[in-house]
Amino acid sequence: MLLVKPQTRLMTPAEYLSMERVSEFRHEYVRGEVTDMTGASREHNLIVGNIYASLHGQLRKRSCEVYATDMRVKVSATGLYTYPDVVVVCGSPQLEDEHFDTLLNPTVLIEVLSASTEDYDRGKKFARYRRLESLCDYLLVAQDRMHVEQYTRQPDGAWRFSEAEQPEAKVVLASIDCELVLDEIYEKIRFESRDQ
Repeated sequence: MLLVKPQTRLMTPAEYLSMERVSEFRHEYVRGEVTDMTGASREHNLIVGNIYASLHGQLRKRSCEVYATDMRVKVSATGLYTYPDVVVVCGSPQLEDEHFDTLLNPTVLIEVLSASTEDYDRGKKFARYRRLESLCDYLLVAQDRMHVEQYTRQPDGAWRFSEAEQPEAKVVLASIDCELVLDEIYEKIRFESRDQ
């Protein structure tokens, strides 16, 4: 006997946005398929808050905006709608429609990794993010150890990789003239083992 997986009805982007704008929970959307987004740990929330606070302070009185957790980003070329953990846009934000809740031109995207999302954030999600012409920096921030990976777009379109893992290390975001110090990113985070 052949078992056939039941087909799921795909949503249009308009149906997804209509549902999402009244939903109590957040969902990611890719070409018709909707995926639930899970809740975050204490460590995840502290790290996101620390990054947001640092960038917000550095970007005050400048033509950049920083958002944490709930700013939806659309990658038009791939059909992805998602919610990065931290988003920075410099210059005029381009928004999808009159609801002003879907950003099209992020400059910096930051994801705090978890066991359930790490492979996706490194792989398919980053491949989709790279299609954003406005994107200059992508950071992956571990929450189980002090470790930040940075991908920076080069003038020829290639991506340069660097990483930091010492408390005094700085992640320089030249695209927005900011820096993040690891000791500040991980403030109030206690790791079970200091072996990193």
